[in-house]
Amino acid sequence: MVKGLPREVEVITLFVDDIAASKAFYAKVFASEIVWEDAVSSVLRFGGLLINLLDVSQAPPLVAPLPVGPSSAGARALLTIRVADVDDVCFALRGIGVDLLNGPIDRPWGRRTASFADPSGHVWEIAQLIGRT
Repeated sequence: MVKGLPREVEVITLFVDDIAASKAFYAKVFASEIVWEDAVSSVLRFGGLLINLLDVSQAPPLVAPLPVGPSSAGARALLTIRVADVDDVCFALRGIGVDLLNGPIDRPWGRRTASFADPSGHVWEIAQLIGRT
């Protein structure tokens, strides 16, 4: 471990293609508290973690000299939320028009999971603890 580097993640920034569509999606799916909002970003509270939805046009200075990858490049990360009942959450997601990428599936590592993507292709997984099979 690097001295002085904490083990707690404070903020995850997601570069989004359409800030208005992303704000609407996250409000509909998560109903999280908005901590900060302006024309190019929206910061949402997820318990002790903040998710910053940032318009992709604002991303280059944050990651330079690396380029900002396009959302069309495919999934490069999976953000997981533990839930009590994956099937119930999937039913609720479908009820608000969210298409699942996969699941619910019982995984060999003791989780029942399902995944969906936001408008910019960031993949979210919901996971329920189950007995190992």
